[in-house]
Amino acid sequence: MRKFDTKIQYLKYKVLREVARYGFEDNLDAAYYEIPKLIVKEKPTMRCCIYKERAIVEERIKLAMGGDKKNPNVIEVIEIACDECPVSGHVVTESCRGCLAHRCEDVCRRGAITFDEQQKAHIDKSKCVECGQCAKVCPYSAIINQKRPCEKACKIKAISMSSEEHRAAHIDNEKCISCGACVYQCPFGAIVDKSFILDAVNFIKGSHENQDYKVYAVVAPSISSQFSYAKLGQVITGIQRLGFYHVIEAALGADMVAYKEAAELAEKGFLTSSCCPAFVSYIKKNFPTMIDKISHNLSPAAEIGRYIKETTPGAKVVFIGPCTAKKMEFKEGEPASRYIDCTLTFEELQALFDSRNIDLTTLEEGVLDNASYYGRIFARSGGLSDAVVEALKEQNNEDFKLNAIACDGIEACKAALLRASKNVLPNNFIEGMACTGGCIGGAGCLTHGEKNKADVDKYGKQAMEKTILDAISVTDVGPEAE
Repeated sequence: MRKFDTKIQYLKYKVLREVARYGFEDNLDAAYYEIPKLIVKEKPTMRCCIYKERAIVEERIKLAMGGDKKNPNVIEVIEIACDECPVSGHVVTESCRGCLAHRCEDVCRRGAITFDEQQKAHIDKSKCVECGQCAKVCPYSAIINQKRPCEKACKIKAISMSSEEHRAAHIDNEKCISCGACVYQCPFGAIVDKSFILDAVNFIKGSHENQDYKVYAVVAPSISSQFSYAKLGQVITGIQRLGFYHVIEAALGADMVAYKEAAELAEKGFLTSSCCPAFVSYIKKNFPTMIDKISHNLSPAAEIGRYIKETTPGAKVVFIGPCTAKKMEFKEGEPASRYIDCTLTFEELQALFDSRNIDLTTLEEGVLDNASYYGRIFARSGGLSDAVVEALKEQNNEDFKLNAIACDGIEACKAALLRASKNVLPNNFIEGMACTGGCIGGAGCLTHGEKNKADVDKYGKQAMEKTILDAISVTDVGPEAE
């Protein structure tokens, strides 16, 4: 069974796997220039020659080792890999019939339309301002607005072309919310999220089998929709085999957040959620007047991380999930960086497994039983709102009438925030998820698709007998507690 959706993901994984493998062996510096030869062998498979492929792999290795320290964003562009996409903008296609009307020429106020000997239209890019008027009047729809896949994926318009000369994508860090939509959609894998996989490797090695300090893995509830070739219990055992002291559900942090957020909402009367770091970043960058409406609660991962740090002094906490924006959340600083020491994606977890030759399908099934149904369904759009309803009920606060809007994707978030900023939104709670479908649509997932939602709901129902209050009443998160 395929572990990844695309060959781009597979290439990325192979680089991460080798970096982790040599990192565990304390031999990465010596192997740095050997890894490209291991991955790109005698014949090119994607580029013009093995030398360009290997050069791109070298850039991927740098990103697997943490990327450009001068670039504050966790999303970077590999410029030498970003040269195959056509330039975005209006272009004349083969559908142009060389008609006599020349409506495109008449409507262009910049004189950017010319015609060749066959009367076929051409657009002078040095004059064109991309107004699109020519496309509107063409009777054959022969003029189209061609966009790069990364630009189409970026709904907040943070991506443009760096220059006519370089033709590489450029990310405006002032606009970017690190959601990773461009990472998954780039057909050439030229846009990549930085990896902190070596940090995780070093935490595990430095703990000396958890004797010097304990290393906890906090797994996002969307893990239930990943690793489809193995059972969830086998994945949990695999994480422990990597050298983690214990595996805890981020969904327990979600239970904690839902309980606190319900009380905060009832007190204030209106809130936007704080669980999705990309959504929070979007508000801060685009709706500054709404910042005071963001819930003051931590994200679920940070909340459970805080609990671990408070109950286990000296512990290291590694969050594992589907989200590239989570990397930005814990990289940017306070307060999240106090509670999470490293963030990995599911792609990176798979690379860790294979770097240690761990075959999940051969392992016994471990147990993951920290959270309630409501904490677990945070992974999908609408789950947080359902959890807040339950928390209000468990707090005997049913007099407060929740009127939530679950925003599925950043465009839906934008629409709700626009209305809220103008005081015309009828809802009193905005659940914002930057990725379509919620966390199960994150860029760091192994697989994407509608089936993921069903998997999360099935996973949540396994904890139906537990209330939110039951879950957050936990007094220990060590393996002996199970």
